[in-house]
Amino acid sequence: MTSPSCSMTGSPRWRRALGAGLCATALLLGGCTGSVGEPGEGDGPGPVVPGGLPDGAAETQVAGRSMFPRLSHAQWENTVRDLLRLDDRPGLSASFTSDPLGGVFDNNEAALRVTPGLWSDYQRAAEELAAMVAGDQGKLARIVPADLPAEPEARAQAFVERFGERAFRRPLTADERGAYLALFDRGKELFEGEDPFVAGVRAALEAFLQSPHFVYRVELGAGPAKGGLIPLSGYEIAAKLAYLFWNTMPSDELLAAAKAGELSTHEAVRAYAERMLEDPRAREVVGAFHRQLYDYEQYDDLNKDQALFPEFVPEMGDAMQREAELFVDHVVFDKEGGLTDLLTARTAFVNGHLAAAYGIDGEFSNEFKQVELNGAERSGLLTRLGFLASRATARQPDSIHRGVFVNLRILCASLPAPPDNATALPPGEHATNRERVAAHTGKGTCGEACHATMINPAGFAFEHYDAIGKYRATDNGVPVDAADVYYLGGQPRSYADAIAFSQVLAESSEAHACYAKHWVEFAHGRGAAAKDRGLIQELGDASRGGASTQELLLQIVSSTSFLARVPAEAQ
Repeated sequence: MTSPSCSMTGSPRWRRALGAGLCATALLLGGCTGSVGEPGEGDGPGPVVPGGLPDGAAETQVAGRSMFPRLSHAQWENTVRDLLRLDDRPGLSASFTSDPLGGVFDNNEAALRVTPGLWSDYQRAAEELAAMVAGDQGKLARIVPADLPAEPEARAQAFVERFGERAFRRPLTADERGAYLALFDRGKELFEGEDPFVAGVRAALEAFLQSPHFVYRVELGAGPAKGGLIPLSGYEIAAKLAYLFWNTMPSDELLAAAKAGELSTHEAVRAYAERMLEDPRAREVVGAFHRQLYDYEQYDDLNKDQALFPEFVPEMGDAMQREAELFVDHVVFDKEGGLTDLLTARTAFVNGHLAAAYGIDGEFSNEFKQVELNGAERSGLLTRLGFLASRATARQPDSIHRGVFVNLRILCASLPAPPDNATALPPGEHATNRERVAAHTGKGTCGEACHATMINPAGFAFEHYDAIGKYRATDNGVPVDAADVYYLGGQPRSYADAIAFSQVLAESSEAHACYAKHWVEFAHGRGAAAKDRGLIQELGDASRGGASTQELLLQIVSSTSFLARVPAEAQ
């Protein structure tokens, strides 16, 4: 595969040394005219070949995606830490050009572009990291295997090959190996006065960390198309699994599995993924998915009227986030549950501040303790303090934003953007919050189309919870009315309160399909497409039938859409 002519803006000292040998494809960061290996060159045996589908059927189930998804800043940090075998993330991305949010998740390939500013950030970081490692014998020893040959030329080649395989998540091609060895040899000229081997390592590190094959997760495939699709190589599958389950590069064990052909079938990939889910890093990734989906960041910097809510203190925002994190982790991993449990389980993790707001008796401290909430008042994430308090004003519940969240994030319903002239709710002379919202946006108003049928019914289910999420039986002295009707599957579903509404959602095909859709988007790092509908429906049906979140992930990674790609010319 040959890349077109282009100009390199990277570090001059290694750019000149590398010449043409490390150029990537046209979509990558850029380089000079040159070549990279053909798809599958240097790959281990046994690429996954989509099977069990008639001719022409496979490609109808696989949506197009980028062959070169860029690492997110979090992935870059984790990858640098693990590649260099550091104790902690280096933290350099804090000064990088920030990425715009593309949809719900931070790994959306549509938003992960390399701007000139970010390219300079990568260059600066590569130079800093290479200097840091070369200047510290302890850090240098971590990336230089003890069993390297003693002869200088053989030693340099062994280092380049082994480190290069980890940096690129695949073996180097012959051209790449030659170019990096030439640069390694020039290290003593680039860094005069340093030990020649150390200088060579430093030069090679700078180049590896700026390479498109490091910054991007390249998916060229393992050969020509089969059944209309190009199967991914074992190394590409290993990288895709690692970044999904661990948000970082493949481990040495995973790279060895790819080399040995242990990721050669759908069943083998699923089996390996099961083991990866047992790693603590998988808990972090699953937590990050739900943190972004349910928008825990909204729990920060909440402002509540101290005259009405003297018990609300700034620390409660962090505590609400921690509660949500512990709850999701408990459901997904400890109980091996799924969406139904997330919407209906009463288990909670509270400290003293949260226990008081929930009205739980007992001795509590700053430590979080597992409790069971009152089943008449709480059910799942949507009745927890974080969601309720973050979608409320300083004094009142925000029924509209609570309803919008349920429609968009729980049901994936289509809501038009609010009109440009939309205004805040006027104070009005209404006895209850519900009456005030209905008078301004309900039936007979200009907001009737969306509010009266979708937003308000979903939001009114939570009228039993005040501006900090505490349960209340009355609003301004009037008994709370949280009953309403929401249409699901074209049928009206009535409910008396948020407990019943959460159960309605947990029983709906719409909520489970929405949850599945979000996981497909997160797993592929892109928005859902029309060709994903079959997989989403299959996953949604499984979820509604009781499949756990972990099971949904295993089905995704063993699916053809995860293990193969559409040829570029067909996209």
